[in-house]
Amino acid sequence: MTKSRSFDHPALRRLLQQAYSAERAAAFAYIGHAGSLKKPDEVDRVREIEQDEWDHRKHVLEIMEQYNIPASRWLELKFYLIGKVISFSCYFIGRFMPYFFAGKLESGNVCEYFVMIRYFHEVEIYDHDETLHEMGVKEKEHEVYFQSVIENEPWLPLFERLFGWGKDTTLNDVELEDLKSPEDSADYCPGRK
Repeated sequence: MTKSRSFDHPALRRLLQQAYSAERAAAFAYIGHAGSLKKPDEVDRVREIEQDEWDHRKHVLEIMEQYNIPASRWLELKFYLIGKVISFSCYFIGRFMPYFFAGKLESGNVCEYFVMIRYFHEVEIYDHDETLHEMGVKEKEHEVYFQSVIENEPWLPLFERLFGWGKDTTLNDVELEDLKSPEDSADYCPGRK
């Protein structure tokens, strides 16, 4: 492990803390999501995605520890409650909405990791490009999966208009068929901070 060091970039510190806490909220949400589903293949896939979120939380913590960045107690509490509420609600809001909002959430999370790469480059740190790239790509894979499950749902056009995400709309510019290298992935999500 790299020796502990620090940097002066408050936005990056905050983004790491937020990602760390939000990954647990997402994992909690997917526990409820998987529990509310009936098709075994869908249950298995959502459980895989839940495990990806736990893995991301672990990787973000490893990065934070290198720079002596503590978890935010406030964000931990806030996202714990959010994750538990979403998990519980999945049992009552039907099949479509958990898939839709999970897809929209993942779509936004894609940029989170590429913005981190850009921020690390601003303080001349390039050690985490590959790990952050992999996590951003994994979030994109989640988004694509959720889009595919609901692409023919009758509610999707209305929700896409209302919430700005759906079959033909995404919150990031990552294309799985034409991925940039980890070194060049700081170019993703221009304008996102």
